[in-house]
Amino acid sequence: MHKKLVACAAAAALALVFACSKNPEAPAAPGGATPDASEAAADGSTLKVTAPTPQSPINNAQLDVLVLTAGTSTGRFVQGMTFSYEFEIRNAGGNPVCNSGAIAASGSTVSFTPTCTLDFDAPHTWRVRAVRGSSFGPWSGVANFRSAAGGFIRNNELFDPLTNGRTVGTVRGPVEFIQGQGARLVAHESHIRYVLPVNLQQGEFSMMILGADEGSPGDKSKVFAMQEGPDEGDITDDDYRFTAELRGRNYGAPGSIAFRIIAGDGVSRDGHRVQVNFNSSRWYFWRFSWRTGTARLEVREDNRNGRAVYDTQIGTGSHPYRPDPHFLYIGVPQGRAGLLDATLPGGIYKNVWASPNPRPNFPE
Repeated sequence: MHKKLVACAAAAALALVFACSKNPEAPAAPGGATPDASEAAADGSTLKVTAPTPQSPINNAQLDVLVLTAGTSTGRFVQGMTFSYEFEIRNAGGNPVCNSGAIAASGSTVSFTPTCTLDFDAPHTWRVRAVRGSSFGPWSGVANFRSAAGGFIRNNELFDPLTNGRTVGTVRGPVEFIQGQGARLVAHESHIRYVLPVNLQQGEFSMMILGADEGSPGDKSKVFAMQEGPDEGDITDDDYRFTAELRGRNYGAPGSIAFRIIAGDGVSRDGHRVQVNFNSSRWYFWRFSWRTGTARLEVREDNRNGRAVYDTQIGTGSHPYRPDPHFLYIGVPQGRAGLLDATLPGGIYKNVWASPNPRPNFPE
């Protein structure tokens, strides 16, 4: 009996030694080299960081040049981490219209200049979040802004909405700005001039026009034009003449459309003439496009995809079209043939575009 008691005591002591020799498991603590989470948070984010803070534009601000700026995120548990950022813009209907992809931050802020096309002078929202690899943090709060109402001239590209009561060009003669509609060329001497800092050797010059029709006063009148100059020089035999023509009621066949181009080689070339019965209450899309060797004029009902009432392409020889300086006009300056051969009065113009790039999806 004594031996059994001794054996039981020894076994109990040994068990106590083994139990005490085991280290207790350390409690879980935040750490590691990345704040990535193994599971998504309630908001769907997979990166343990704070949300960025929108700084500009906010509170429905309207900027001439849109740059989105936000304060950057910080890690919730690990400090000193760097992240990329993703911006998203939505239109008034709540539909995404622009996404930046991952872009780098600079210090305590991150900025994004959108290159996507937004509806002009319209409400939009934006937000931003931090990203690292395939993980992403929570979205910022939503910020409101209004897209730009103005246009621009930069290098060999031009945009002028004209619906905002102003122009990026130079007004000559009487021009009436109609809010929400565009610029009305009132008289034969009315025109708006644009000067490109870099000449446009191939591309398009396009616009929407209302009220330029066969009932307007004029003879061999012009709708829009280009030339080399000198400034306001006689366009009739300019080395780089282009004129889109619409005959007025003083002409024998009013409503006739044609165009003429001199591509730097001294040869005047004409697109064939077509007489059109215009609807004075309808918008028409006018586009002249060119490259070395060819030139084309289109006139379409309602918008760029409407029914073509005129569509003619001609050869222009091997000389490149390269006016320097490059002047563009809606309407045209008066030439030696007089006022009846200058601007066709009465047309309302909007969304003027000239560029080597395709026309954006403007709200026509």
